[in-house]
Amino acid sequence: MNNIDRRRALQLGAAALAPLPMWANAQASAWPTKPVMMIVPFPAGGGTDAFARPLAAQFAKNTGKQLVIDNKGGAGGTLGASVAAKQHPDGYNIFMGAVHHTIAPSMYKRLDYDIEKDLIPLTLVARVPQVVVVNPKRIESPDFKSFLELMRKNPGRYNYGSAGSGTSHHLAGELFKQQTKTFITHIPYRGAGPALQDLITGSVDMMFDGLGSSAAHVKGGRIKALMVAGKTRNPALPDVPSAAEVGLPDYTVTTWYGLWAPKGTPADIQARIVDEVRKAVQSDELKAIWAQNGAEFPNLTQPQFAAFVNGEIKRWAQVVKASGATLD
Repeated sequence: MNNIDRRRALQLGAAALAPLPMWANAQASAWPTKPVMMIVPFPAGGGTDAFARPLAAQFAKNTGKQLVIDNKGGAGGTLGASVAAKQHPDGYNIFMGAVHHTIAPSMYKRLDYDIEKDLIPLTLVARVPQVVVVNPKRIESPDFKSFLELMRKNPGRYNYGSAGSGTSHHLAGELFKQQTKTFITHIPYRGAGPALQDLITGSVDMMFDGLGSSAAHVKGGRIKALMVAGKTRNPALPDVPSAAEVGLPDYTVTTWYGLWAPKGTPADIQARIVDEVRKAVQSDELKAIWAQNGAEFPNLTQPQFAAFVNGEIKRWAQVVKASGATLD
C-alpha cells in the first residue's frame, strides 16, 4: 500500500468512526422505542411487586411504552438475578432487585452471577422498614411486651414465614432471635407474597415483613403489627411502636428495592433509565403510593447507589456469620 492509499484508508476509517457518538446519543434520546422488560425475582403479591407495578404503570404513562414485569421467583431471589445478568444489555432489559441480593453473596456457597460485576446499579427505588406482623387468631398478644413473653415461654412452638432462605425476612428473624434470646421456627417460601397469604389464613404464625407489602393488610385488620424495626415510628402505621421504644434499640432492619441493568448496557441509556425512573417515582401518584406503604425514595446517584450496595453486602455478611446460616 503506497502513502496515498494509506492516507485514503485512514480517512475512510475516521469517517466510519465519527458518526458513532452521534448515533449512540440518538439511540439514548430515542429510548424507549419499544416495551422494556423488567425481571422481578419474586412471585406476584410480595413487597417487590408493591413497588414494581405502580412504577411500571407510571413509566408507561410517561413514556408511552410498556414496562413489562416478568416475575421469576425462586432461590431467595437469586434465580431471577441470575437470569437478569444474562440478558441482552441493550437498555430493554432491567432488573428490580432488593436487599436480599446483598445478603446472597455471604449466604450462598455458590452463585452463578456477581451482583457487583455482572449487573450495573442504576438507582434505589424505595426504602421501607420491616415490621413484626402476626396472625391475631394464632398469636393473641395485645402488645409487643406480651408477645415477647409468649415467645420466651414457648421456644420452638411458634413459626415465622419468609420470602425464602437467605432473604431479609429470614435474616431479620435470625437477628431478632439473637437480640431477644428466643427461638422461633423458620418456614421459607418462594416469595413474600405466598408467605403473606399463609400468614393471613393462619398457616404460619408471624412474619418479619417489609412494611410495603404488609401495610394494607394491617390497616384492613387481617394481620396485626406489633413493632416497626427501627428507631422511630413510621407515618404509615403511627400507632405501632418502634423497636427502640420496646427495648430493642439495635434492631433496625430496612427492606429496599433497586434497579440494575446487565453489564454492557450503554452508559447514556443507563442515564436515560435513571431519569425516567426518577421522574416516575417523583410523580404525585407514586409519592402517594410510597407514603401509603411507609416508603421513601432516597434519590441516590448511580455512584451513591453502588456504594450503598457494597455497604449492604458487608453489613449483612456480619449478620449471616453471626447466625451461622448458609445455603448451597
